[in-house]
Amino acid sequence: MSTLDFDITPNPNPVPAAEREGILADPGWGRHFTDHMVTIRYNEDAGWHDARVEPYGPIALDPASQVLHYAQELFEGLKAYRQPDGSIVTFRPYMNAARMNRSAQRMAMPEIPEDLFVRALEALVEADRDWVPTEEGYSLYLRPFMFATTRLLGVNQPARDYLFMVIASPSGLYYSGGIKPVSVWLSQNYTRAAAGGTGEAKTGGNYASSFAGQAEAVAHGCDQVVWLDAVEHRWVEEVGSMNLMFVYGSGSAARLLTPALTGTLLPGITRDSMLKLAPDLGVPAEEGKISIEEWQAGVESGEITEVFGCGTAAIISPVGEVKGADRQWRIGDGEPGEVSMRLREELIGIQYGTRPDPYGWVHRIL
Repeated sequence: MSTLDFDITPNPNPVPAAEREGILADPGWGRHFTDHMVTIRYNEDAGWHDARVEPYGPIALDPASQVLHYAQELFEGLKAYRQPDGSIVTFRPYMNAARMNRSAQRMAMPEIPEDLFVRALEALVEADRDWVPTEEGYSLYLRPFMFATTRLLGVNQPARDYLFMVIASPSGLYYSGGIKPVSVWLSQNYTRAAAGGTGEAKTGGNYASSFAGQAEAVAHGCDQVVWLDAVEHRWVEEVGSMNLMFVYGSGSAARLLTPALTGTLLPGITRDSMLKLAPDLGVPAEEGKISIEEWQAGVESGEITEVFGCGTAAIISPVGEVKGADRQWRIGDGEPGEVSMRLREELIGIQYGTRPDPYGWVHRIL
């Protein structure tokens, strides 16, 4: 276990309480940030050191820092939730820590001890506890990230120096006007990831390369892009930045299928939670493969009754319409499905403390 202590420097000019409360009443998503941030430095000689909670603000970065030229960078995302008794928790933070370290392995970056990762989250939430919303469905989004700071223009080796940080942003309801199914575009011109690449790493380059595909989806009147495999361009992988799930049948006969992790998909924590939660609610769940032809045929035959994306931000995002260059179909009646909404309500109930947590997923901070 890491024994690194945090040096705490309170922000001398925090956001005034009245202004903060105004922000928390309508925080939006990723627009406002709390008073503090966490920084921890690393180099090959000293290891992890200089852990700080300090005022939120700009960081000094040499123009030759390797992250700016060779994109050695990765990040995570999770939330802090206010419970009915006023306490504050996070959801499965050690899974985020483990995933960050798997990403670090792929990006030739140093792994951070899992307990240090979690203590960094705790330190920031403790400093900015007043920023955790009390409004139902609101939360404090936590963004841990790490990047290379070595001052060197050389492509033959990874950096020697890194900065790990955590910032926080209050977030409101992902669906402010109620949950409505989204339309999606089958991307056959762009590929998110290929075998042997960085698809399963949560690194910024994966998201930067997705913008063109997302723009193509919007140009065709769709909300999100569906990523297909890099070889045949027919096997379904992800939707936007979320994992996809398919519901077959309904009622007591319903079952769940999600594309298997092949190294090209991000191993979502919400995805993993759904695979554990669904069977306990009487919905068998499995990992497998599904092609766009099977998706369309399944919907048209009535075998596939619901489809949804799942991730930290939205929890569940129902898919209502699918478009492609040579095909188009609708799913269900245009309303969120029974199975997807039941899963969503159960998971949110665990996160916000209104339902029991038999899995030990909730991690108390305060």
